[in-house]
Amino acid sequence: MRMFLSKKIILDTSIGAALIFMLTGIIFWGGFNTAMEETNTLDFCISCHEMKDNVYQEYITSIHYKNRTGVRAICSDCHVPKDWIHKTARKIQASNELFHALIGSIDTTEKFNKKRLTLATHVWETMKNTDSRECRNCHSFNAMEINMQKSRSGMVHKYAQGRNKTCIDCHKGIAHTLPDGVEVYRGGSDEDHSDYEKLKLPCYKCHADMPVPDTTEWE
Repeated sequence: MRMFLSKKIILDTSIGAALIFMLTGIIFWGGFNTAMEETNTLDFCISCHEMKDNVYQEYITSIHYKNRTGVRAICSDCHVPKDWIHKTARKIQASNELFHALIGSIDTTEKFNKKRLTLATHVWETMKNTDSRECRNCHSFNAMEINMQKSRSGMVHKYAQGRNKTCIDCHKGIAHTLPDGVEVYRGGSDEDHSDYEKLKLPCYKCHADMPVPDTTEWE
């Protein structure tokens, strides 16, 4: 009887400990996930004046903020990965941003503009290295009705797929002001022009002032 009671006590204790650990794990994970999601909200992103006074003011004038379809992309949609592993890595990297916020690296508009090129270049390089992963959460070549796009946009999107191009190559400055001295040729750089010439594409597709031959059809 004494041995039975001992085994029962041990068993009950083990089950109780397991339940406590499981409950603790659920609470911890729930709290951690809630915190992760909270840091993805627009309110959190603009809670520091560095963001609210600078890039946020540019963002609210962009098509990502207000457009004919009513679909809004917020900061985290463009700058935070969706999958858990890359998202966690991005959150860890963000600790560097908190450090610079504390020391006041860009706490005035003048300081921010002085570092704008460095900050923008870092974001562009990240997007290039990830093949514009966050852009593709909303924009996918497979989901595009290219024939419904304007002729130039459709042509660029159609041939970009075979030219190892990614979204950020052409779409810098969509939601934020470009740094001084930086120009973006949306599908019309010298390299692009050379490639289109090799493909023998009709000039009028990019150049509105070019005549449109009656017999020319773009595939």
